Amino acid sequence: MDANLDDALAAFEAVRGRLFGIAYRMLGSAGEAEDIVQDAWIRWQGTDRSAVENAPAFLATTTTRLAINALQSARARRETYVGPWLPEPVDTSADPTLGAERAEALGFAVLVMLERLTPTERAAYVLREAFAYPYDQICEIVQVSEPAARQLVSRARKHLAGERRREATATEQRRLLTAFLTAAKTGDLDELERLFAEDVVSYTDGGGVVRASKFPVVGRERVAKFVRAFHTHFWEGVSIAEADTNGQPSVLLSKDGTTFAVITLVVGAEGIDQVLWMMNPHKLGAVASRAAS
Repeated sequence: MDANLDDALAAFEAVRGRLFGIAYRMLGSAGEAEDIVQDAWIRWQGTDRSAVENAPAFLATTTTRLAINALQSARARRETYVGPWLPEPVDTSADPTLGAERAEALGFAVLVMLERLTPTERAAYVLREAFAYPYDQICEIVQVSEPAARQLVSRARKHLAGERRREATATEQRRLLTAFLTAAKTGDLDELERLFAEDVVSYTDGGGVVRASKFPVVGRERVAKFVRAFHTHFWEGVSIAEADTNGQPSVLLSKDGTTFAVITLVVGAEGIDQVLWMMNPHKLGAVASRAAS
């Protein structure tokens, strides 16, 4: 029995990174993704594994279906979420694709856009675009016909294509992030406005737990004035560490040894399109542990 369990664990551990990558992209939450992976392990232990021909496919199917169910209940909770909802940052410095074939459906802006898809559309899109699953496998996992699976992915692509902006290189993102931080710390209004696109939006996710703007701030002048308004006290005693979260350059802000924010940018052709402030302490566990190590 122990040998069987050892085999089960070996098969599971071989694909654990992929399972987490699927669940995280589905839910935008590292904590909830870990719960899904744990649940998949429990189910795998209780399965007649001698009847399973393809363990990775079985585990991916189990994880995706659990994530679809979890996403349906998560949506109800997010309707009552205080202020803007942003994904929970994950450290991707060691695993840039987070267990996938490609780094697709991992960036903050795309994860926010994925929230507008149905759970089944989201699953089909993630499996196809990030993990390159063939359609015959996707239709089995999400329990639809193959033409319907193709339609789900096509619909999701069209939905996202209408809102996608030009993707900047990591070097350009890092350069603009550094320039933004310098201007933000000094309260340099002119420089902030120069860096921002005309329709820039600042989103702060405090989750109602910490003091933060409960509404997005929109427009070049408004965002510049918003950032300048708190520069005298916000940055005092703050340590800034560069990081890679969700496959993009970011910074971790810490005070008295505690990480209290992650900042990253969405960059377009005109400069900074979005400033994302992740400040909900319940969402910083995955990056705070890295910062402390």
